[in-house]
Amino acid sequence: MTSHENEVAKARAHRLDLLTAPGGWLSLVGFDWLREGVNRIGRADDNDIVLQAGPDHLGTITLAADGVTTIAFAPGVEALVDGEKQQHATLSDDAPGRRSTEVRFGTAQLFVIVRDGRKAIRVKDSQADTRVNFNGLDYFPIDASWRVTADWVPFDPPYELELGTVIGTIETERVPGKAVFTREGRTFELYPYHETPDALFFVFGDLTGGKETYGAGRFLDTGLPVDGKLVLDFNEARNPPCSFTPYATCQLAPPENRLDVRVEAGELNYRGSPH
Repeated sequence: MTSHENEVAKARAHRLDLLTAPGGWLSLVGFDWLREGVNRIGRADDNDIVLQAGPDHLGTITLAADGVTTIAFAPGVEALVDGEKQQHATLSDDAPGRRSTEVRFGTAQLFVIVRDGRKAIRVKDSQADTRVNFNGLDYFPIDASWRVTADWVPFDPPYELELGTVIGTIETERVPGKAVFTREGRTFELYPYHETPDALFFVFGDLTGGKETYGAGRFLDTGLPVDGKLVLDFNEARNPPCSFTPYATCQLAPPENRLDVRVEAGELNYRGSPH
């Protein structure tokens, strides 16, 4: 095995560990918008938000007009809020600069998230069917020619990139530059943004989409540019969470990142995809 093959194998093993972890994307079992006022939540059908895990009546989540979100548990319910037993608590969301409060009950976890200016709850269950009955990951054969060294062209000011999502919202990301590379005599460009300060994140599509690979696009992480160059290893391209669960809110590959070429490298479409 070459050093490149070893590097790709390690990246894929790490990807698999994160995906299959008890709180990984395979455990996602719920996404529901919160309405202003009191929202009854639980597994029973008479709740405003019906959960796939937990007690029949977990309690209520109240969304105030000023956005403050609180939870009150039903009598007899045992739950932990950020690791502590509480009957009432204020819940933080995942808006920039904040961390969602974790509400744990049995094998499940609940979080408040913000999408397109609206609040919703996301629920994970370590015993979810999608995790327990995971079918594994499939890949194109490793192809060293798809480890591409691109030219990095910085933007000043950053480019405003609009990305649609599977829930119909539009998210705008600030793009610090573009990666430009050639393949078989043709030139291609990709626009990334920062999910973390020390890395670049790409949402891209190609002509394998909807066939061998997931139709909405794939994700790829890279390091930062060095001396005007950026390495993109498409052998490490991966499916977005929405290829594994219908409850994710993934971004779709924007027109700027739709490559008119077959990228026969990286992760293939998931055999157990809900789509």
